[in-house]
Amino acid sequence: MKELVEVIAKSLVDYPDEVTVTEKAKEKVLVLELHVAQSDMGKVIGKQGRIAKAIRAVVKAAASKDDKRVLVEIV
Repeated sequence: MKELVEVIAKSLVDYPDEVTVTEKAKEKVLVLELHVAQSDMGKVIGKQGRIAKAIRAVVKAAASKDDKRVLVEIV
């Protein structure tokens, strides 16, 4: 999951070297924190959060294949 979020985010931003994804395991849920450069924040979130919702939907679909719950947080 971590690699999937990284690939998607790096394709969207101007500074792909500053994209990092950290994993945190909480109760039955894997939390992926996406860190990008401040100037790229709008590109990852999108108008009215559409791109962020799309990223979350793709990750949720990939996680459901493995019967896992994954949350994506943009920090």
